[in-house]
Amino acid sequence: MAMVKKAVTTDDLLATGLRNRWYAICPSRFIAPGSLRRLTRLGENWVLFREPDGSLHMLEDRCPHRGAPLSLGTHLGDRIACSYHGVQTNGDGTVVAVPGMPGCALEGKQVVPSLALREFAGVILAYIGDDKHPTPSELVEPDLLTDPEVAHFLAYAEWDARWRFTLENLLDPMHGAFLHSESHSMFEGDTSAKFRIRETDRGFVFEKTTQRGKNFDWVELCHTGVDWVELEIPYPQTAGPGGPFRIVGMVTPITAGQTAVFFWRCRRVSGWQRDVWRFLYKTKIEERHWHVLEQDRRLLETMADDADQAENLYQHDIGVARLRRLLRRQAEQQVAELQEAS
Repeated sequence: MAMVKKAVTTDDLLATGLRNRWYAICPSRFIAPGSLRRLTRLGENWVLFREPDGSLHMLEDRCPHRGAPLSLGTHLGDRIACSYHGVQTNGDGTVVAVPGMPGCALEGKQVVPSLALREFAGVILAYIGDDKHPTPSELVEPDLLTDPEVAHFLAYAEWDARWRFTLENLLDPMHGAFLHSESHSMFEGDTSAKFRIRETDRGFVFEKTTQRGKNFDWVELCHTGVDWVELEIPYPQTAGPGGPFRIVGMVTPITAGQTAVFFWRCRRVSGWQRDVWRFLYKTKIEERHWHVLEQDRRLLETMADDADQAENLYQHDIGVARLRRLLRRQAEQQVAELQEAS
């Protein structure tokens, strides 16, 4: 069901997230069979609950009777009973029972917004549309995460940072040579470079023109129903088999000032090499990767909310500028279509 219920502006969407696309919501492990959990995503409150057989549902966290949070209710297997008056709502948002007045007109009505969901690579994805686009768009999952020859680990965190700043950080390869200059993987390479944008069949690549395989030298922004990035980090031989280290990243707005970040760390390995890589990652490398992410988190959380209003950009920032134009154009189009339909 559609989620935009009030007039929105371009700035609203840029602050809390554009609609009409899939978003990573949380790791699958957050919702065990028979459990429920409240989450805020794109500035809206939701309740996720999983049936004993593993079926997963995501509803607006609002009882259709008096607006009480369903997340404070009782999990009844295939439905939630609101704690306020016992009204029971199932996974597609239909009221299936009103214990206080059996047979009342509310029973049988689908009145709670619910979202289409998909699980893959250890994460729950949801399609969040608007009144003009309630039907889920086609979703093509990142190929690195569906390739059986690629081993990957998921890193999940929630940062007190704006989602656009977080995404822009990923479209800025040059910061690796400075912010992460003392890391185990980004200590090599030049601290000056020229960049270019190269179109791809799923988005665009922003890359250094004079250096490859030395540092964070390129990133691809992809649009496949869900927005995500892919980048490559060179690895020393001490990191074990598998060649370059690939990262797939997604960012999801929680509120205007909070972001959920998802990073899959990937290497193409098989057989005994896969076992060696996974062992080295868990015992030696994972802690170093969290250290690098902490450097990003501290910087992004400290940036002023209006940091992008007093900038002086240069050639290294053409990827960020391209991203901003793209997001603003899409937000303006979504607002215009909603206004036409109202």
